[in-house]
Amino acid sequence: MKAITYSEYGSPDVLGLTEEPMPKVGPGMVLVKVKAASVNPVDWKIMAGYLDAAMDLQFPAVPGWDLAGVVESVGIDAPHFEPGDEVISYGRKDYVHGGSFAEYIALPERLLARKPASLGWNESAGLPLAGLTAYQVLTRLGLKAGETVLIHGGAGGVGSLGIQIAAALGARVIATASERNHDFLRSLGAEPVSYGEGLAERVRALRPDGVDVVADFVGGNLDATLAVLADGGRHASIADSDVEQRGGTWMWVNPVGAQLQELADLVDQHNIRVEVARTFPLPEAADAFRLNMEGHTRGKIVVTVDDLA
Repeated sequence: MKAITYSEYGSPDVLGLTEEPMPKVGPGMVLVKVKAASVNPVDWKIMAGYLDAAMDLQFPAVPGWDLAGVVESVGIDAPHFEPGDEVISYGRKDYVHGGSFAEYIALPERLLARKPASLGWNESAGLPLAGLTAYQVLTRLGLKAGETVLIHGGAGGVGSLGIQIAAALGARVIATASERNHDFLRSLGAEPVSYGEGLAERVRALRPDGVDVVADFVGGNLDATLAVLADGGRHASIADSDVEQRGGTWMWVNPVGAQLQELADLVDQHNIRVEVARTFPLPEAADAFRLNMEGHTRGKIVVTVDDLA
C-alpha cells in the first residue's frame, strides 16, 4: 500500500510517499480502507521530535490519528464491525508507527465508531480528535443544560466543535475569538467576545454572576478564567498545566471509541457541522502539514486518500 512516511525527525520535508507492507490484522483488530485523514498539530509536533520524551516511535513512521473510511476486513474476535461498515476513529495507538495517512490502517475495534450519516468523508475525518477533545472536556466538567460555559478559542478546530456540543447539551455558550470570527461564532450558537485585555469585564457584562464552566482550548487564559468563574464553578485546559494548581483540570484527549460513538450520534441528532478549510491529495500531505503549522486556518485541513495507481 502507499503511505506517507518519515524516517527521521524534522520539518515536513522529511515526509514522502512510499510503498509499505499491508498492516497485519490480529485478534480484536479491524482493517480500514482510509477515505480521508485530517491533520492535527500533534502530528507535526511528533514529526519534529517535540514529544520524543513522552511517546515511543518506530521508524519509518506513518503519521496521523484522525480518519474516516470503510472496513475492509476484521480479525478474530472482532464482532462489532464487518466489511463495508463506514467508520471513523481517533486511532492513537500505544506507539507511533502505522498512522492514518495511508491507504489502509489496522486498529483495535475499541477505537472505532460508526461514521455520522450527516457528514461527508472529509468532514467525518476532521471530527474524532478535535470533537472528542471538546466532548471529553465538557462532559468531565459536568456541563448541564441551563448552565453557562465560556470557551477560550472558539474559532479553532476544537473550540468550534465545543461550542456546538455545549449548545447541544443545552448550555448557554460564550466564546472568545478575534472580531473577524464573531459572525462565525454566532452561526455556531455562541455569544462572541474578543480576547485580550478587558476579556473578564466583557464576559462579566454578559454574565454578571460569573460562568459555571470554563473550557480553555488555547492556553494563556488562567487569570481571565478565574476572574469570570462563578463560586463553585469548574474549569479545565488542554493547553495549560498551571490550571492544576488553581483548582482546574489539565486534560489530554483519550481514544475511546464508545465516547466517539456518543459524539457521532450527537452530531447526527443536532446537525453539528465540521468546518473543512482545505483538502489535499495524499501525495501532497507535506503541504497540508505546512499549512497546519501556520496556525491561521479556520477549520480542519484534510488529506484525501483515493485509489492510487
